[in-house]
Amino acid sequence: MSAAGAGPGVGDRVLVTGGAGFVGSSVVRRVLARGAHPVALVEPHGGTANLDGLEVELVEGDLRDPAAVDRAVAGCSVVFHVGALYRFWAPDPAAFYDINVTGTRHVLESARAHGCARVVYTSTVGTLGLHGATTGSPVDERSFAHVDHLFGIYKQTKYVAEHEVLRAGAEGLPVVLVQPTTPVGPRDSTPTPTMLEFLNGRIPGYVDTTLNIVDVEDVAEGHLLAAEHGLPGRSYILGGANLALGDVFGTLAAVTGLPRAGRRFPGAFALVVGHLCDLVEGRLLKREPTIPLEAARMSTTHMSFDDTRARVELGYTSRPPAEALERAARWFVESGAVRPERVARCTWPSAGPAGRA
Repeated sequence: MSAAGAGPGVGDRVLVTGGAGFVGSSVVRRVLARGAHPVALVEPHGGTANLDGLEVELVEGDLRDPAAVDRAVAGCSVVFHVGALYRFWAPDPAAFYDINVTGTRHVLESARAHGCARVVYTSTVGTLGLHGATTGSPVDERSFAHVDHLFGIYKQTKYVAEHEVLRAGAEGLPVVLVQPTTPVGPRDSTPTPTMLEFLNGRIPGYVDTTLNIVDVEDVAEGHLLAAEHGLPGRSYILGGANLALGDVFGTLAAVTGLPRAGRRFPGAFALVVGHLCDLVEGRLLKREPTIPLEAARMSTTHMSFDDTRARVELGYTSRPPAEALERAARWFVESGAVRPERVARCTWPSAGPAGRA
């Protein structure tokens, strides 16, 4: 173990569940940077391209399988439980509970049985209350949610899972919670549509909302800092800059040279479209809605956050939003996710590969 705290030391075995995912693969990279030995729990038959070229031990297993989870946890001093089912819609809502709640209990039980020195649980700011939040008046970890405002099964199951983590902490397991905001950056294979739709010229307009934009590498470093310096049972928002959605698109336009997004629509318009997509595509056609209702509801909410606690207690920092958005945009272009005619119109203000840390 590291002499400075409960974080991973050189040579320590460190588990990252969901290690091949967007955030998880970035955490693996930060574990490697500490000189530790990362073990990535990955889905059976799931893609592992985000880990290509890294010295990481892959363990196939499903969070719903306690024996598979236990095999992955065995011998690890620190566990980063990043893995979760994150989607706006799924044909089988029970899967969210099975993976996000029961799977978390499996991780906690194995970590206790094997005497792990620290468990860092990746939650979400979606479990916090946003009543009265604006771009200029963000909320922090003390803002409690009204349960009827936890829109969507993902937020609801993460809220329940948080309580399982806190229960384990009350029983003596050394747990710390981190709550990322809206991470962007390289290796985002299943992005929230907003940025990719902008890059592809498919944003006719936007609504009055706020996003907290943070680079995924900063979020990953925040995980390591939480393991090293976080107080047991405490939660830490890992965020960046609060930007109105119009300013997000304006920044993307500035760093790519692409035209700004169009007009601003009233929030009610997004809700009507979300309800229609949910009814016709989700319930009648049994397929993922083009605009899920949860995403429409989020688009009418000012998701602004104050991450002072992480900055003061952990030494957490984040890069400017323009740099984070440029890194993300470059990666989407280089990965082939952007239409060629749009790529040809891009002009970048700085040089360098999208994947720089």
